[in-house]
Amino acid sequence: MSIESFYNNRAGEIMLKRKIEAQLLDWKNMSGHKPLIIKGCRQCGKTYSVMQFAEQHYKNTVYINFFENPAYASVFSGALEVDYITMMLTALLGGKAQFEAGNTIIILDEIQECSEARTALKFFALDGRYDVIGTGSLLGVSGYGRSPRSVPVGYETVITMYPLDFEEFLWANGINERLIDHLRAHLSDQTPVEEVLHTKFRELLLQYVVVGGMPDVVQNFVSSKNMNHVLELQRNIVRSYEDDMVKYADSNDKPLIKECFQSVPKQLAKANKKFQYSLVKKGSTAARFAGSLQWTEDAGIIKRCYNLNATELPLDGNANESIFKVYMVDTGLFVSMLEDGTQYDILSGNLMGYKGAIYENLVADFFAKMGRKLYYFHKDSGLEIDFFIRYHGECVPVEVKAHQGRTKSLKTVMKNKDVYHINRAIKLGDYNIGEEDNILTLPLYMGFLLTDY
Repeated sequence: MSIESFYNNRAGEIMLKRKIEAQLLDWKNMSGHKPLIIKGCRQCGKTYSVMQFAEQHYKNTVYINFFENPAYASVFSGALEVDYITMMLTALLGGKAQFEAGNTIIILDEIQECSEARTALKFFALDGRYDVIGTGSLLGVSGYGRSPRSVPVGYETVITMYPLDFEEFLWANGINERLIDHLRAHLSDQTPVEEVLHTKFRELLLQYVVVGGMPDVVQNFVSSKNMNHVLELQRNIVRSYEDDMVKYADSNDKPLIKECFQSVPKQLAKANKKFQYSLVKKGSTAARFAGSLQWTEDAGIIKRCYNLNATELPLDGNANESIFKVYMVDTGLFVSMLEDGTQYDILSGNLMGYKGAIYENLVADFFAKMGRKLYYFHKDSGLEIDFFIRYHGECVPVEVKAHQGRTKSLKTVMKNKDVYHINRAIKLGDYNIGEEDNILTLPLYMGFLLTDY
């Protein structure tokens, strides 16, 4: 099998294909659809994707950016009837605002900057003449902006957008969907992947670990393969997140949020990766820092992974919310927070010094970006399983191994069915596909395919 046959034509400018494009089209084609809110961390591509969609599917686009033009909020400071708002927009924007029923979309970018615009979505939903999409990076984050007079519950649809996931990264690197379907077939049949493809995907996975999925970073990597530029862009993004924490959080929380965020690499470097507030600052407690950690999670930067009281479905019902690990949503940003030289170590396959933290964060990236909540299992005896997921209607443990290694905890869980109620398990590592004793071993790059619930 020739790997070249699976590459898309890469001539010309690289356009990043995003899964949200299909979601937006489904929304538009749904009868009686409501205004749409797209949440997501800063710089994950919300505005670009929405503008591309608007250009392709609407005759008229009315674009308002409340962050760049705070004065535009005055349009929504008075009456919120649709005719009044459209009148004010035409007066403000002139020929840039063309309203035609059924053929116009209104994009309210950074809608969290104008709480009245969020309230107005109810009136646009009831009116129905114009489609509306609002985007927001810090929607619902404590201390940011004013709350809407009335959140239009029942009159809006909310979806979360993430940085590029591994599949989108593969598309950006020229891998077409035919090859990804080929991988899915191997997973379904539980047959080993051809060596030439196995080697190629291992290489692409290591690149994804260090690059991650922030659109500007991926674009730069695909165009130049310059890892210095990649790292510079990533660290600029991390600094911009830290600036947000200082600018927009409640005064009492500002320094605490930044300290919580900066502690994530140290938390994951421990043998026991449970998040410990005392590691943020000596003597710290949950009472002091819990809100700070929540701010970072609400901003879409991190994701908690909760310990399970019992290895049974429903996972959410068995989660202990006071015991958790914390992962970065984007693996590339996580790696950029580590010391210089880490990129080279990863691309060279040298991860022994990181105690599996990097690959665990990679799998957390896979699961978080497919919309999964994260769970793990740890007992004081030392037994620990990295992740648990609902897979094909069962509670399934997922163990992550950066290298060939023992899976003592996983074997213990599998042998004691009367205690843990587990019938099968998945082990992700530097393997090809295989199965033994109801443990399915998969190459790490297949983690993004575990989408079935």
